[in-house]
Amino acid sequence: MRVLVIEDDDKIASFVTNGLKQAGFETSRAANGADGLRLALNDHYDVAVVDIMLPKLDGLGLIEELRRQQVNTPVIILSAKRSVDDRIKGLQTGGDDYLVKPFSFSELLARVQALLRRASHPGVESARLTVGDLSMNLLSRDVVRASEKLDLQAREYALLEYLMRNAGRVVSKTMILERVWGYSFDPQTNVVDVLVCRLRNKVDKNFTEKMIHTIRGVGYVLKKA
Repeated sequence: MRVLVIEDDDKIASFVTNGLKQAGFETSRAANGADGLRLALNDHYDVAVVDIMLPKLDGLGLIEELRRQQVNTPVIILSAKRSVDDRIKGLQTGGDDYLVKPFSFSELLARVQALLRRASHPGVESARLTVGDLSMNLLSRDVVRASEKLDLQAREYALLEYLMRNAGRVVSKTMILERVWGYSFDPQTNVVDVLVCRLRNKVDKNFTEKMIHTIRGVGYVLKKA
């Protein structure tokens, strides 16, 4: 999957592109609206992440031109403007989502993934996640591997849901901390390792084929058994 990041702030652009690469995406970056428009018109991207305040061509003008030329790439707008009117304007211009700065990378990643699911299955949001013989019902919160029902605590469930939504992609400890706990811990803390160990004991212990794998020095990945 390819993501185009159009952001003039080098720190934010690096934060976003590096995180997306770690999550398994191919990324391109433009530092102004004119270059971003050129890239978006001349190549295919699955999602674009577009800042509002851009040199040469602002984000709203860029999105308007994309839609005028019938380019339907899903767009997440980044903006420091947080009023309801600003959000409405961004969405009415042709944006698909609106994220206010500052933001956590885990929230941006979740929104990128939601847009990709929506694009793949228009009008349908599945109530079930399935990876191999592991399934999770998002409504009943039942989790089953093969025919065995797994009894998960709240954080174990949240971690498994995150891993399943990112199946096949490595997620770092920092990303898990942001997603599961909702705020920043010291990245050196071992709470992630402890939680992963508990989850492994429930997902993998009774099965020959293991699904949760450690990528040393990087993070964790859930793969189809």
